[in-house]
Amino acid sequence: METQENQNGILEGVIWKQLLLFFFPILIGTFFQQLYNTVDTVIVGQFAGKEALSSVGGSSAQIINMVVGFFTGLTAGGTVLISQAYGASHRQRLEDALHTSYAFGILGGIGLGILGVAAAPLILRAMNTPSELMEMSTLYIRIYFSGLVFVFIYNMGAAILRAIGDSKRPLYYLVVCCIVNIVLDLLLVLYCGLGVLGVAAATLVSQAISAGLVTWALMHKVDCMALSVRKIRVHREVLKNMLQIGFPSGLQSSMYSISNMIVQAALNLLGVDTMAAWTAYGKIDSVFWMINSSFGIALTTFVGQNFGAGKWERVKKGTRVCLGMAVGTAVCLTAVLMMTGRFLLGIFTGDAAVVEIGLTMMRSIAPAFVMFVFIEIFSGSLRAQGYTFVTTVISVLGVCVFRIIWVGLITPGQGLRRIVSCYPISWIMCAVLVSAYYFYMQKRIIRRMEGKNGP
Repeated sequence: METQENQNGILEGVIWKQLLLFFFPILIGTFFQQLYNTVDTVIVGQFAGKEALSSVGGSSAQIINMVVGFFTGLTAGGTVLISQAYGASHRQRLEDALHTSYAFGILGGIGLGILGVAAAPLILRAMNTPSELMEMSTLYIRIYFSGLVFVFIYNMGAAILRAIGDSKRPLYYLVVCCIVNIVLDLLLVLYCGLGVLGVAAATLVSQAISAGLVTWALMHKVDCMALSVRKIRVHREVLKNMLQIGFPSGLQSSMYSISNMIVQAALNLLGVDTMAAWTAYGKIDSVFWMINSSFGIALTTFVGQNFGAGKWERVKKGTRVCLGMAVGTAVCLTAVLMMTGRFLLGIFTGDAAVVEIGLTMMRSIAPAFVMFVFIEIFSGSLRAQGYTFVTTVISVLGVCVFRIIWVGLITPGQGLRRIVSCYPISWIMCAVLVSAYYFYMQKRIIRRMEGKNGP
């Protein structure tokens, strides 16, 4: 049985090999998922102008990232429960967590989708979106949110598959759907001339296909559990445990997005060129976040299954090994971005002024990427063990509150470089605090485990 083999590898195999075997499919899958919107921005930036580029990215992207990021954080609760139950070989807990997670994804996608469609203009105005971009930005957000339930279903289903060690199927489905998205983008934008409407429609159709594929896999291709439409419902106790773990993670993710929206609102006041540069830089910047989050997901599954199986030494060593790999990767990637930034920005826009602004952003932010690695890895390990509250508080205070103060009170009228410097400063502060909390909690957990195993 494939899933059983994956489980044995995670619980017994060479740690660095197992982390990488799990990491690469997640990374490639995350790449293709990110490619949905990246292809949108490249096509509209090159063929529909910088106004369309700013509408697909800019404020629209920040709003979408906030909602999807919050839900993705919530799914962490379900995936931690599933990975722990899988490591402990408890089938009934697996089934209950599966159907509760799916019900939660469907209800959340429908509810937040309706809210997003209705509130799009209000939120865009609150973010100081230029008037010339309001119509296109509103259109893009409304089409995206009308299919939000597909996004939620895919993300939940893919997270469940990864929690039991299957990182390949989500990758295969994303490759298929990304190809569909690219073909539809080219058809609707280049040949039909639909601009923002075309890329939004292409993304919606592609996401619907990915949701259907992952649902089919959970219904027919997983041996340890089977999704049944008739069984999809909320089990209260499971939901309670899921939210206890997942809500802090969702809140933490949304705090990052809210703080980004605040920064975006400040950058919007600097004009369309700055918005376009921020959009282009964000797509380049996303490479780091894909890699970093993939390490975090791989580690969370690894720690969750080993924690559920009572293999504490593998939990500790797996965290150390993953941290070393993630730090090394971040340093190398930063060097590449600093050397090739002008070329990479030129892929998204031929406007020289926009490229120069993007370079300023890159040189101010990229050197601090390595600090965020500590936040991701230590938070992921603690999350898999069921500890999320304190890391969430640190993120809320160190990221969101700090950036609000920075943008609102310290940097008004200070220019681009001063505004974006809030990113490296906040990462350094949070990295120090999260690292200190991680080592403190490991000592407590060791004492607790020794007490359970003692005479």
